[in-house]
Amino acid sequence: MDIKNITTLGQLKKAGYKSKTVKEEIRRNLIVKLKQKETSFNGIIGYEDSVIPDTERALLSKHNILFLGLRGQAKTRMARMMTGLMDEYIPVVLGSELNDDPLNPISKYAKLLIAEKGDSTPIEWLHRSERYGEKLATPDVSVADLIGDIDPIKAANLKLSFADEGVIHYGIIPRSNRGIFVINEIPDLQARIQVSLFNILEEGDIQIRGFKLRMPLDILFVFTANPEDYTNRGSIVTPLKDRIESQILTHYPKTLETSLAITEQEAAIHEEQKDIVNVSDLVKRLIEQVAFEARSNEYVDKKSGVSARLTISAFENAVSAAERRAIVNGDAKTQVWISDLTGIIPSITGKIELVYEGEQEGPYQVAMNLLDKALRSQFVQFFPNPESFKKRRSTGKESMKEKEEDPYKPITRWFDAGNTLDIFFNVTDKEKIMRLYKVDGLQPLVKKYFPKANELQAALLMEFVLHGLAAYSLISKKIIDNKVEFKDLIGSMMNMGPTTFGQEEDFDFDS
Repeated sequence: MDIKNITTLGQLKKAGYKSKTVKEEIRRNLIVKLKQKETSFNGIIGYEDSVIPDTERALLSKHNILFLGLRGQAKTRMARMMTGLMDEYIPVVLGSELNDDPLNPISKYAKLLIAEKGDSTPIEWLHRSERYGEKLATPDVSVADLIGDIDPIKAANLKLSFADEGVIHYGIIPRSNRGIFVINEIPDLQARIQVSLFNILEEGDIQIRGFKLRMPLDILFVFTANPEDYTNRGSIVTPLKDRIESQILTHYPKTLETSLAITEQEAAIHEEQKDIVNVSDLVKRLIEQVAFEARSNEYVDKKSGVSARLTISAFENAVSAAERRAIVNGDAKTQVWISDLTGIIPSITGKIELVYEGEQEGPYQVAMNLLDKALRSQFVQFFPNPESFKKRRSTGKESMKEKEEDPYKPITRWFDAGNTLDIFFNVTDKEKIMRLYKVDGLQPLVKKYFPKANELQAALLMEFVLHGLAAYSLISKKIIDNKVEFKDLIGSMMNMGPTTFGQEEDFDFDS
């Protein structure tokens, strides 16, 4: 029968309903999913062999959970997705503030109602989406907010004395009874407030002011936190950590492919943008590589971490940069060029915390250096490593055969002859391709390693080669106003003018 047709306590008993705690509910439903080989946390990528199995073990053990990890590691999302493991509907006493189980009431209201009406006690069905509570821990959170307090206005309106349990205004935790309650950033909670949670976690009941309450709450608690040394704001008090049975360490994507899948899933790209802008796998990998470089960069605070939101917002900005250029030029179609990646700089500077040396360098310069490092790292995945040819030239011991093997020599020789190439940010694709074909040796190099590339793909790779050679200090690259200027390295150093270089490997490229 349709459970929603059950509207009284008597009908519920007749139907043979048996009460379960929320942790038992989740455990049973998780077991079913595991037996049927179903994914328990859909949309969570990269945790299949680490965080998800740890979480499943904790839920099977009916543990409260602490997710510990740096920002942007899907801690809150993991907690929110646990609602999918609860029963779709559960019965509650109609009008109960605490979602009282009709077969096992805990509030005074529900007990009195059942005592008065018996099997005629009205019930309603609560959907699992309504059984989730969440609170962001901030220094101003009080015990009254979380657990409850005496409400003088309620006492006056109901003409009750302060000794009557009916004057209690319950906080968010009791109101989350028979559900999941999440406290995000638990270290931000003042120590005295954390202490108020001891009894709830250990005995499962609450105490409010002077009332002698024995109110066993049925709650799965999930806490999230950054590592305790992340800032000086505070930490999780030791007795509270001791009462949280499972502490699960989260992490950033371990591979570029995982990071690509996350960005593909999370980036909010409008359908119009998809029709106009094509994004190559090369560009996607460059954007993801920026985050990997940032997480190991000496200028970026490793205790703060680099959120996955960096690459998501960077990808969105790169697409928008190409879209804007297409709109300005009246083009119906375009692709994200390497030069468009200057548009992701605001996504980088806002997502990284710098150490002192990084602050001295400046967030913009650090972001540009991260982009250059990403170009270096990805360049060798597509073309031969220029470092090997640089070493041969520097030792002066290369043979004639080795000289002929240097695929970049025609390109660098063209720039050494005094030629300069300007790539303007807002030119049409046709104009950009024409400019790229001016560089001797550039098109044959791409044709050699990517013979099946079409015209646009080949042009993107040609631009990539220029940026890659600049990142490896074989040619000079400067960003001046609305263009990227490529020229020979030595000539650029001799005629630096007012434009300065930033330090990157052997030399610094101005950004």
